[in-house]
Amino acid sequence: MRIGDLARRTGLSAHTLRYYERIGLLPYADRDRSGRRDYDDSILAWIAFLGRLKATGMPIREMLRYASLRAQGEATGATRRRMLEQHRRQVRLRIAEFSACLLVLDAKIAGYHGTDTETVDDARSNDIGGQPVRTRAGGARPD
Repeated sequence: MRIGDLARRTGLSAHTLRYYERIGLLPYADRDRSGRRDYDDSILAWIAFLGRLKATGMPIREMLRYASLRAQGEATGATRRRMLEQHRRQVRLRIAEFSACLLVLDAKIAGYHGTDTETVDDARSNDIGGQPVRTRAGGARPD
């Protein structure tokens, strides 16, 4: 498939696809007789996987390392597995942080719906990473 077709099917721009190829995230595409890129359908699964890594916060340098190991074949499987396990731990930590943030947001939203008391103590809702967040003079919250 040509780069325009790949761009449409993946939601990435042709520029991004060329960039990914240039830096090594995508393998070099075969070329047709006219010298245009000709991608195999199998690239779609790889691009989808890269999208998941990106969406979950994997730095591009780690994605490049993973892609390089992948290109080396089966012998690097254990190393790639360890990389993904480490990334999974980081994703789980981020999910836990987001869950805690959602609890605070839910409590604040409940407060705007006329409930008499908020379900999360104001001191906790103004606490990030164990450090109180500064409020305005007089203790007013910056809602």
